[in-house]
Amino acid sequence: MDISVMLKALGEKTRLSIFQQLLLRKHCVRSLSKKLGITESAISQHMKVLKEAGLVYGERYGYHIHYLPKQEALDELSKAFEQMKAQSLALCRDSQICQCEFREGDKK
Repeated sequence: MDISVMLKALGEKTRLSIFQQLLLRKHCVRSLSKKLGITESAISQHMKVLKEAGLVYGERYGYHIHYLPKQEALDELSKAFEQMKAQSLALCRDSQICQCEFREGDKK
């Protein structure tokens, strides 16, 4: 799964709201439409992006599809953020030490 694609999909406010609702319980397009005050066609378009990003999947119940978050995607996002956190904690933050690759004294 591509983390950048998932983050891009969740970077849009409405899609993030949809995803947060799906973390609480299963929803169909109609349910999300009423909950968020958005047309069903707009919800469907957002769901398409979330599905293509690998963040959600649908289960068919009669004529309706109920959407849920993909646990694998959440695990992948959590893992990526844990790695970023570990890298940040290991970073030397001493303002007296220059760690950049270019130093004024290194000019030839």
